[in-house]
Amino acid sequence: AARVTTQYPTVRLLEPLANLGFAGGCNLGMRAPGHYDLVALVNNDATVRPDWLAPLVATVTSADGVGAACAKMLFADRFLGIDFAVATPTPTPTPTRQSQGTPVPRVQVTAVRIDGSRADSRLAFDEGFFATPPNGVDPDDEIVYSSPAGGSLRIAVVPGDPLPTTVELRLAAARPEAVTITSGAESRVVQLGSEPVWVAVALGGEPFDVINNTGSNLYRGGFGGDRGFLERDHGQYDAPAEVFAWCGGAVLLRRDYLDAVGMFDERLFLYYEDTDLSWRGRLHGWRYLYEPRSVVRHRHAASSQVGSDVFRFHTERNRLLVLAKNAPARIALRAGLGEARRWAQAMSSAWLWSPLRLRMPERSYSGHRARVFAGYLHLLPAMLLARWRMHPRVRRRTLTVWEVSK
Repeated sequence: AARVTTQYPTVRLLEPLANLGFAGGCNLGMRAPGHYDLVALVNNDATVRPDWLAPLVATVTSADGVGAACAKMLFADRFLGIDFAVATPTPTPTPTRQSQGTPVPRVQVTAVRIDGSRADSRLAFDEGFFATPPNGVDPDDEIVYSSPAGGSLRIAVVPGDPLPTTVELRLAAARPEAVTITSGAESRVVQLGSEPVWVAVALGGEPFDVINNTGSNLYRGGFGGDRGFLERDHGQYDAPAEVFAWCGGAVLLRRDYLDAVGMFDERLFLYYEDTDLSWRGRLHGWRYLYEPRSVVRHRHAASSQVGSDVFRFHTERNRLLVLAKNAPARIALRAGLGEARRWAQAMSSAWLWSPLRLRMPERSYSGHRARVFAGYLHLLPAMLLARWRMHPRVRRRTLTVWEVSK
């Protein structure tokens, strides 16, 4: 803020002197007195190309009824990649609930060296892997990323430094597995077992970009998510498209759209607030366009750590609240009842079955489920009231045509 004040005196700086969250912070700017036709939102951990704005202006003003134009968001870094494939992949369960059982780790990465040095901050795993904290049983475990079906590890390229040439991986598996490791044009098969082994991989190929967001999808079950997330950029999203929703990380909004639909719901604080505003607009007949000529690079999760308690609470609670406000009744009800079931299972497991088995109650997961469910119930009446007052022009169930499978 001090730098903006001194170096950019033409910029109007608004300081709330409180953490209003993403929703409240953006609303502070959009509600500021003065006339404007368009408003651009850019995350504080994003950088834009000099020519990023003009294509968005042309797109959002190209037709009536277009409420927003969103940019092509790439991860800030470029990468070199290593792909893992097991001989006979099995379906990938959702590895998020310890009470539901952890998938068998058919590939497990527990330490990485890049040209002989540890640099965990340069590692990025795709959604084929899930992270778990080292359990302390093996003192050589530095990180633990496991996959039940295979996936990709990406090594961030440091601008100005020579490209890394060799990666050493400490690998293991729960049972004997034949795993194919590919980098560039070279592949090799490695036999893995429960005893960790170090495997050296020669990095090949040219650095590539990875997609963060090209508009947002509505996934089955009422989940909002980034279109193209973690895909290697092969130009597959280089065509303009209409999308269900826009991402608040880099978007241009029309004032007419905001006047008609409203601004961010500050009760959500952060996460899903852009999905909520997009959904409300859809119910009033607005649509959104993705413009690939506008390119933005994003340092993903620089402000909020993915997987943290703050992240998990707000994403899980807010999804339920957004569905209660906007989704067809059957989807909203199913989601709410599903959360009630998860809460009841977590409470009974921690405070009934564990004591009966003479075990200490598991507090982390049960506490998280209690916070999410309580937060949902606390704001549910307000969401239902907002739903009743909305008077949409579009039938809610017609928007389910946008649902896609992940």
